[in-house]
This record gives sequence, structure tokens and C-alpha cells, in this order.
Amino acid sequence: MKERLERIKQQLHSHNYKLTPQRESTVMVLLENEEDHLSAEDVYMLVKEKSPEIGLATVYRTLELLSDLKIIHKINFGDGVARYEFRAEDAEHHHHHLVCLNCGSVDEIMEDLLGEVEKQVEHDFDFKIVDHRLTFHGICHRCKDKVSSEDVKVKISE
Repeated sequence: MKERLERIKQQLHSHNYKLTPQRESTVMVLLENEEDHLSAEDVYMLVKEKSPEIGLATVYRTLELLSDLKIIHKINFGDGVARYEFRAEDAEHHHHHLVCLNCGSVDEIMEDLLGEVEKQVEHDFDFKIVDHRLTFHGICHRCKDKVSSEDVKVKISE
């Protein structure tokens, strides 16, 4: 984790920003909860446990800065809540997500499944793709035997 923090510090410095104690607390919360797709409010509540003096506005500004510098991704799963996750340091593209409409869990697909589709879109529409994101909404493997197809239709139409 220290190595990752150091790389983030270098990224900030390369854009003339410092890793202030407030920013470091925010980054540490994101690193410690990397699998959780935290909202800004989630990050704030966890940062407050470590650094009670930090305000919500500071956390928001830090998340926006990290997003602007492409250190983290700001993502939305269709529920109106922005969530954050680290950009994969060695990945060419963003990974994909499976969002369960029943329990709200978010699973990740690390493979890039859209390589051929991307090539076709670039060719057919003369459009240079820089990145893509894909989110599947459905019922996860944990819920599929507990939820009827009628329940799924109701959730989708809401």
C-alpha cells in the first residue's frame, strides 16, 4: 500500500499538487476499501474516523481532483449515487460491472470484453474511442434462486 501511495503522491506532484494530510487520509480510505465502490459520503464517514477535523467539502474536492487527474474513476450504477474506484494502473481500459437489482451488490469483470465491438464502432462511425465502460444490470448468482422473474420485472420498471 505504501508503494501505491507513493505513486499517487508522484502523480499529484507531476501536476503541481501536494499530498496534503487531508488528501492522504482520503486516499488511504480508498486504498483500504478498494473493493467496495464507495460513495463520497462513505469515504467521508470513514475519513472522519481517522481524521475528525476533515470536512465533507474537503473530501469532495479531493475526490474530484483525483478523478480529474485520472487516478480514480467516478462511476454511477444508475442509482444516482456517484461512486469511486481506482483506475487500474496497467489496464488499457476500464473494467466492467455487474450490478444486482435485488441486493445491490457490484461484481467486477476484469477482462475487456469489448475489443472487437470497439474496433467495429471506430470503423463504422469514424470515431476514435479513448475508453469505454459497461455495466450489466440483473440478478447476481447469490440472489437468482431467491428472486422470481416477476420481482425482477417490477424492479426494472421502477
